[in-house]
Amino acid sequence: MFKWAKLSKQGATELPARVREAIAAQEDATERLIGWLQLGVVLIFGTLYVISPKTYPVDPPFEPVPWALSIYLVLTVVRIVWAHFGRLPDWAVLISIILDIGLLMALIWSFHVQYGQPASFYLKAPTLLYVFIFIALRALRFDARFVMVTGVVAAIGWGAMIVYVVSSEAGNMMITRDYITYMTSNAILLGAEFDKIISILVVSILLGVALLRGRDLLIRSVSESIAARELSRFFAPKIADQIKAAEEGIVAGKAETREAAILNLDMRGFTRLAQERPAEDVLSLLAEYQSRCVPVIQRHGGSIDKFLGDGIMATFGAAEPSETFAADGLRALDEIMAETDRWHRQRSEKGLDCPTVNGSLATGRILFGAVGASSRLEITVIGDAVNLGAKLEKHNKELGSRALATAEAYRLAVEQGYKPPQALESLPGQTLIGVTQPLDLVRVA
Repeated sequence: MFKWAKLSKQGATELPARVREAIAAQEDATERLIGWLQLGVVLIFGTLYVISPKTYPVDPPFEPVPWALSIYLVLTVVRIVWAHFGRLPDWAVLISIILDIGLLMALIWSFHVQYGQPASFYLKAPTLLYVFIFIALRALRFDARFVMVTGVVAAIGWGAMIVYVVSSEAGNMMITRDYITYMTSNAILLGAEFDKIISILVVSILLGVALLRGRDLLIRSVSESIAARELSRFFAPKIADQIKAAEEGIVAGKAETREAAILNLDMRGFTRLAQERPAEDVLSLLAEYQSRCVPVIQRHGGSIDKFLGDGIMATFGAAEPSETFAADGLRALDEIMAETDRWHRQRSEKGLDCPTVNGSLATGRILFGAVGASSRLEITVIGDAVNLGAKLEKHNKELGSRALATAEAYRLAVEQGYKPPQALESLPGQTLIGVTQPLDLVRVA
């Protein structure tokens, strides 16, 4: 015998709180959807009742349908408002199910009064089929409990309707075993009534089993979605999108060749500062610095390749091909220099440490792909431009500059539509440590 709590929270207690909250949010949204669908159903039935020809006597003693629809409309509106302004607890959903089925059974029961027929008359009402609408609506929530409860309540309700007929007509028993008599009169065929109950229960059980399996998929889907969202924060958005959309798994050794720009940033004197200041101050400074620079890089179409302590390495045109990679890189470098100037002034006015931020931009052909082993992969870029960018950033210290770009990167950027905010100084024939041939450079800041 299933336990209610076990059916309801299948595997949920083993899940992290944030996953349980996400599943609960899905259930709340579904409960709101169910309410609106129920409102649509009652409005459709009400409209059909108003416009359709009436089949009962001209002056019936009682018209149950308008009453039933009105009560159901009020209950549905209350449920919708509750679901939108708060969470429907399980007991409220259970009461809602009992009221829905109870109202339907009362409506069916009233037919024999309305039409002036013996009680067995209502057993042939096709309105019983509406039970399956209620069962199907409960299936939207991916919770087997409520589907099974709906089916059981409906089966009990129909069983009570049968008992009422048998007991109320005990002196004029209309039970028959002749199917033709059953179909052409108010006689009762108990086997047919039991078939209805069995059908309701079987449909509920089948849907319940399907939902038990479906809930596993829901939990897995929500868990993986949250995990993917969290993991995507460790990758550049474009790279995360590529991983999600990849038709095949990412494997080490697969790479693509790109023309790209490599941006390097570094805080001058950060290592010394990290040794002298408390760890909390150092990490706070680092977080501020990264929060200033990263959005600028992403705004210009760049992807963060890695954080190297106080260093940031970003690429333009590596994660996906770009016709403006050099121009985008230099625009980002210009804006970062201006942004970190403002940041430096703000911290200095408060008497806080703030090292100078240096940067560089180099362009060239690179390889973009995954490196590592099957158990640990890293998406990265490899190529001469990558190595040159790192050396170029360090050359700022030799020249006393804040940001440098190769003359080739500047030429490409201008061709791609870049316009410098001020005249840039050319630095021809510069000798960089680790670079065999002199390079023409441009002082960006």
